[in-house]
Amino acid sequence: MEKVLKKLLVFFLTFYAFTAALAQQTVQIKSEAANSPYDIQDSVMITTRDGARISAMVVRKKGVTNPLPAILQFTIYVRDKGRDMKSLKESADNGYVGVMAYTRGKRFSPDEIWPYEHEANDTYEVIDWISKQSWCNGSVGMFGGSYNGFTQWAACKKLHPALKTIVPYVANRPGMGLPMENNVFVNPNYEWSFYVGNNKYLDTLAGNNRQRFRKMMFDWWRQGIAYNKMDSLDGVPNKWFQRWVSHPSFDAYWQNMAPYKNDFGHINIPILAFDGYYNDSQNSSLYYIRELQKYSPQTPCYLVIGPYGHFGTQIGGERVVNQYKVDSVALFDIKKITYQWFDYILKKGKKPEMLKDKINYEVMGANEWRSASSLDKMSNASLKLYMSHKKAKDFYVLSSQKPIGQTYLEQTVDFADRENSNNSYYPDPILTKDINTSNGYIFISEPLTEPMLVNGSFLGQLTFSINKKDVDLGVTLYELLPTGEYFHLSYYIGRASYANDITTRQLLMPDKIVKVSFSNTHLISKQLSKGSRLVVAINVNKNPFSELNYGTGKVVSEETINDAKEALQIKWYNDSYIEVPVWK
Repeated sequence: MEKVLKKLLVFFLTFYAFTAALAQQTVQIKSEAANSPYDIQDSVMITTRDGARISAMVVRKKGVTNPLPAILQFTIYVRDKGRDMKSLKESADNGYVGVMAYTRGKRFSPDEIWPYEHEANDTYEVIDWISKQSWCNGSVGMFGGSYNGFTQWAACKKLHPALKTIVPYVANRPGMGLPMENNVFVNPNYEWSFYVGNNKYLDTLAGNNRQRFRKMMFDWWRQGIAYNKMDSLDGVPNKWFQRWVSHPSFDAYWQNMAPYKNDFGHINIPILAFDGYYNDSQNSSLYYIRELQKYSPQTPCYLVIGPYGHFGTQIGGERVVNQYKVDSVALFDIKKITYQWFDYILKKGKKPEMLKDKINYEVMGANEWRSASSLDKMSNASLKLYMSHKKAKDFYVLSSQKPIGQTYLEQTVDFADRENSNNSYYPDPILTKDINTSNGYIFISEPLTEPMLVNGSFLGQLTFSINKKDVDLGVTLYELLPTGEYFHLSYYIGRASYANDITTRQLLMPDKIVKVSFSNTHLISKQLSKGSRLVVAINVNKNPFSELNYGTGKVVSEETINDAKEALQIKWYNDSYIEVPVWK
């Protein structure tokens, strides 16, 4: 009995200490709230018309009685409350109401988490709710990067009248860039899905466990099982990955997530976008701008772009990107310009001085900013170079003269060989002493007789034949400097069977010559030196970092190493070419 009484005493003392501490903490929170200059609502729940619940936070400055424009961030990243709250307080400090809403299923939302799928509808619902609050004057702006950039464009699919402007940084476009690029699935989104989908906040244990997912990726590569069975090697089913790989075409699943084709014609609000030359998902972000300029050329859309990566763009650049030291003028205060833009659009303020024209870009190597009225106007000429069969020492000639007579270079790719990878296209490091010459073909131009400004996205056409029904292609563009170093300019990877139409697969006829055009490459601006040469590497994409296309014509994610019994034979014809946009 005495032992029981002691245990009860310990329990009540512990409980008392806990409740006392809790009460003290509550008093402290209330005291801080009373002394805070902000009016904070951190547990807002917004119900959508289909019954979903969206968790949100609202921050206003105390003492402000007149309605203000609201600045919305719509995100899947439920970060440390202090970090999210700091961002909302910045909006309030700049004379706005700060609102942060989270993807359905996140934070306090009871719903299931499916990245990308509901944002077009849910952003509309949240903006509608904001516009009806007494503290809002009926105007809403949005900003943020990566996924938060995507949600802004998603909000434009069905544009709410209250949404007056968006400021997307490195915006994702699901199905275009990630989780697949030109219809080739790439691996980074695999672990990301666990990071954002495993719980109501963020699963940092899974997100930071690179060793786990690299092991799974390389086990898949070595064992040669089907790509869509990769999660079996991890031992944890990945429902998001499975849903994505079941849509290899850019079909209605992807189209419904954000503006597509004629949807862009209805977008009439001013837009300011930020991006980087070395942003992995750059073709996602620039897709929106290109389509907007195509379907709604009258809509004012501005772009600031420079030598930044995905994360660096979101902070206005970093001094070093992929081991390359950027020009000093490239760095800027992105938050300052963002709020100057909001003042310009929502408060009739002054346009940010940085925006000299619609397209504003930093020229690498020249340490200067330039401007153009559109992406196409960044260049006023192009350099057309053919991939000749003629030798140039260890490489082949990249010629300005169209070849007379058709011939080819032949390459064999053994998909059963897992000791060797093909297509080292990734720009890290940007500046390197060597490039991989062990497979594929390398073409080199004559030295430049004067400096040249490469400005825009290169395009081209590959003429080839294969003994199979499909192939994934890689093209990488370099500058070979007079010092002997290679500067990575841009690249392309894509599936041949989708080159004509990303929504519909069109298999190739074995041994028939085809011409595959490509243009969805990464945009760049770089001052090339006198004496530099352009270098082009062409290859078949075969490596552990993306889906492996064995060329059978079956669903690629279902192919296995058993489909590699016959090696791929590809003949690269000498009328293949690239066109490099330049400014003269």
